[in-house]
Amino acid sequence: VQLVESGGGLVQAGGSLRLSCAHSGFPFDDYAIAWFRQAPGKEREGVSCISPSDGTKYFADSVKGRFTISSDNAKNTVHLQLNNLKPEDTAVYYCAVRDVAPYYYCSRYGLNSPEYGYWGQGTQVTVSS
Repeated sequence: VQLVESGGGLVQAGGSLRLSCAHSGFPFDDYAIAWFRQAPGKEREGVSCISPSDGTKYFADSVKGRFTISSDNAKNTVHLQLNNLKPEDTAVYYCAVRDVAPYYYCSRYGLNSPEYGYWGQGTQVTVSS
């Protein structure tokens, strides 16, 4: 099993970053992939998810209209495009794979982190004001 994030960095407010999550080797074929983030001293927040097979997507209210998510199924990679970044977006961003059936399910209403059993190592996003 491989789940590797990349693309984090330091950016000024209003800037953009593209995070990538390379995923492979899972014991099921069709699974939802989510992005979570955690800032120091704060609870983990579900940011976005995508079901690559049916295209269902979810965005937290805090990022709606600024972040987009896409899946390159040929390359087993999910991208999270972060636009118009704000200092409050500063956090470690993690991608995760759902391991609760139905594995492909990405709810339009929110993310429940216990339903995601595979996690990457995280990538730091820092937004300066």
